[in-house]
Amino acid sequence: MTRTPENLTTSTVEAWGAVRAHRPLVQCLTNTVVTNFTANVLLALGATPAMVDLPGEAGWFAQVASGVLINLGTPTQEQRSAMREAAAAAADAGTPWVLDPVAIGALPVRTALAKELTALHPTIVRGNASEIIALDGAGVGGRGVDATDSVEEAVAAAVRIARRGGGVVAVSGPTDVVTDGVETVRLGNGDTLLTRVTGGGCALGAVMAAFAGEEDPFTASVAAITVYNVAAEIAAQSAAGPGSFAVAFIDALAGLDAATLRRRAVIS
Repeated sequence: MTRTPENLTTSTVEAWGAVRAHRPLVQCLTNTVVTNFTANVLLALGATPAMVDLPGEAGWFAQVASGVLINLGTPTQEQRSAMREAAAAAADAGTPWVLDPVAIGALPVRTALAKELTALHPTIVRGNASEIIALDGAGVGGRGVDATDSVEEAVAAAVRIARRGGGVVAVSGPTDVVTDGVETVRLGNGDTLLTRVTGGGCALGAVMAAFAGEEDPFTASVAAITVYNVAAEIAAQSAAGPGSFAVAFIDALAGLDAATLRRRAVIS
């Protein structure tokens, strides 16, 4: 299958319409800092959030959800157990799931957990450049949740991870990169204000899980990032700073329309 920027733009608009029409149920095992923002982002997108992250419940719910997000931002012992349970159940049930390996590299507990979960073949891995390089077994991670490597420096690592795991890898940055190990595209939308709002990156993983419930992993990744970043561009036009941007971003996601999405999408 050959996917050109033109037909990826079309499939992005169609995927966005499918999310709006079907309201996919997204299970989020995510960090405590971003839970509220993530739920509001999913609601504005048109999806349905469910923060089910208890052992004994997480695995069962992963079998009925449309998509699952596993975010390693604040991985307590109880949540780590639930993550293992959810990832295994999602894999058994064929539920698409997204791994966000937050701040791995320098921090040993989450680094080991990320590699353990990667062995269960996540549908999509989303991270910043330093996280993706660390997941590939190189580098020392970033500075906390911030990357210290460029997106282009992480492309080869992303391709290797995708080829080993059979899924899609997305690298976030000024220009986002999506690869399935064979095909690689670059996405040019977005605004730096997203990096000044808590959860700006983490909530994107949940949005990718919503799209993965509707489309193949590659199309879902491209569509999720493009929709998210186009909304950020629109929000930035009226924002006075990070606070008003966060509110405007939720509004922009909820008010997005197909014509605007098609006109603004930058895919190469």
